Parts: sequence; C-alpha cells; structure tokens
Amino acid sequence: MKALHVITGLGVGGAEQQLRLLLRHLPVRCDVVTLTNPGAVAEGLRADGVRVRDLGMRSNRDLGAVPRLARLIRRGAYDLVHTHLYRACVYGRIAARLAGTTVVSTEHSLGRAEIEGRPLTRGTRELYLRTERLGAATVAVSDTVAGRLRDWGVPPARIHTVPNGIDAAAFRFDPVRRRATRASLGLPDAAFVVGGVGRMVPGKRFDLLIRAVASLPGARLLLAGDGPEAGSLRALAARLGVSGRVTFLGECGTMDAAPGIPAVLGAVDTFVSASREESFGLAVVEALAAGLPVVHAACPAIEDLPGGGRVPGATRIGRASGAADPTDELTAVLRHRMESGVRRLAPPPAVAHYDIRLSSRRLMDVYAQAVGTAPVPPTERAHP
Repeated sequence: MKALHVITGLGVGGAEQQLRLLLRHLPVRCDVVTLTNPGAVAEGLRADGVRVRDLGMRSNRDLGAVPRLARLIRRGAYDLVHTHLYRACVYGRIAARLAGTTVVSTEHSLGRAEIEGRPLTRGTRELYLRTERLGAATVAVSDTVAGRLRDWGVPPARIHTVPNGIDAAAFRFDPVRRRATRASLGLPDAAFVVGGVGRMVPGKRFDLLIRAVASLPGARLLLAGDGPEAGSLRALAARLGVSGRVTFLGECGTMDAAPGIPAVLGAVDTFVSASREESFGLAVVEALAAGLPVVHAACPAIEDLPGGGRVPGATRIGRASGAADPTDELTAVLRHRMESGVRRLAPPPAVAHYDIRLSSRRLMDVYAQAVGTAPVPPTERAHP
C-alpha cells in the first residue's frame, strides 16, 4: 500500500508531531503534503526519510489548491489519502474524490464549541459534514471526539477511534538528563518545578499556572510552547513579580529538539494541564510516562479509560470543587504536592494503553477496511 498524508501545516503542534511519530511505525510507504507552513516538523519528517511537499496554499479561499492536490494524487498513484486537521480534511477529501482515490480523515481537535482552538460556526460545521461524506472513514483520536462526531450526525459506522500514541521509552525518567537540563536552565537541584506544555492560546489556561506558582514561594514554572498568548503571559508573570521564577522555553519538539519535551518533563516535579477543553490530552500521557504526578482539567486520554478515569498519580481539578476561583484549587493541589516531597512515580498502566505501536495497528485496520482488503469492524469497538 502507498499512502499520501495531507495536513494543513507542519509547524510544531500535537497533530503534526503525532503524524511524524506515526509514520515511523506504519508498515506502508507514506508521503506527506502540507497545504502551508512547512515548518520544523517538515524538516524532521525529511530527516526520517519521508518525502514532504508544500502545496503553497495562499489562504483558506485558495480554491486552486484543490486541482493542484488532485493532480499530485493522480501522479503519485496512491492507494489511499489520509487527511489531518480541518482545512486539509476539507480540501483533501474533495481532491481525493476528484482523483478517484479512497480517503480517510483523522479528527484531531474537535471540541464542544471549538475546532483547533477556533470557535465552531454553523458554516464550519456544515462544510465539514458535507465533505466528510466524501471519505471512506473518519478517525477520532478519542472516544470523546467520536461521541462529538456522532452528535454532529456522522454515521457511527463511519467513525473509528484510534487513540493518539506515544513512544513511552523516549520519556523514561533519566536522573542524569534531569540534572543536565536543570543546570542548563539555571534551576536549583532542590527547587520544586511545575511544568506545562502546549500552544499558548486562551483555552490552555496557562495563566492559572502562573498565578498558582506566584502563590507558592520558592516554586518554579517551565512553560514549553508558543502562540498568540505568549506575550500576555510574560506580562502577567511580570505584573505578579515572578518573571524570575517562570521560564518560557518556546517551541520544543517532542523529538530531536533541545531541550526537547522528554528533557523538560524530566526536569520538572509536577505536570499541569489546565485546558478548559481537550480532544485527547497527549501531553498528560507523556508526563505520566515520565513518572510525573499530573494535575489536569479536561483530558479524554484519562477520562475515556475504563474505570472512570482513575489513574494513579493523576489528580482531576475543576469537576466538583468548592473553590470559587480555579486558581485557588490548583494552588492548593500544587502546595500539597510541593509539601509531600514526592517527585517521581512509576508510570501507570494507562501509559501502555497508548503505545504508538498499538495506534499503528489500529490505523492499519481502518486502512484495510477503507480500501476493501479486509472486513474489519470499526476500531472504536476493538480497544484492548
């Protein structure tokens, strides 16, 4: 089988990094086309030996991208097109249909009221649903996202849950790496350090982490990521007088970048994901793989697990708290963690549930059904 993956952009982001990791484990020949922004992940894919092309799409209304992409699909003689992220799904499904090629799409970032961090409008939803019918299957990265797709009206038989995956070995705690990373960042060995990872947008609520750390004398905060809120978050840290205790690392790839997310997670003592809404919560799984105590708000990766989302080392906030201010609740949990002295735990069994090799096998089942080589039922009914 020969597959073409079409993605909106290849800057550093969760869906983009997940695609790169997945291609390392899919047992088929894969090429990649990015509609725009051939950034750091494109460079990483090329380093892995993957052919990457930039379609050069100029805007959301660049309709000429459809025939350009259709010609590329025909010339490549692909058995399957796999699209990722909203714009690529819309344009890629149409182009694949024009080229006469089977298309599968992955829904990476669908929330209740947002998609990829932007408000969901009626027009956005209608265009998504109209083009979804052109595909053979839609992959949801969590059962939560699968449920949202069903609520939209996507037929259940077309929805397959293939959870995001990680290479747990890459995040295994290494005390030598911890000391080296802390030294390079100027963090004292004994300091209590909180970590946060993600795109700096309002929904991630990194402001809660800054306010909570400001209320904990001696605590430090490492934030890995970039985005439109970076400037306002730096300003908030300055207003609260904690600029010296908050380190903004910028974009850090989960693979091959220095210090890199595995090194960052090794250097911190507690990980926080305060996102108001998530479609999966990959950073939480990575933190658990690093043996970190985790504090999280919305996180389908945990909440969708059997047993109601009870995972050793993970603490849910914002569900049934009496705290009027979510910052107060987060501060209280972090203070307890700080005073407990617990810095590392054994990775919980939940980490094995999200092994990238399992994700690869599940996706191959979807491919087989889509191209008609095997009568495989939807993978949402085939969780281990």
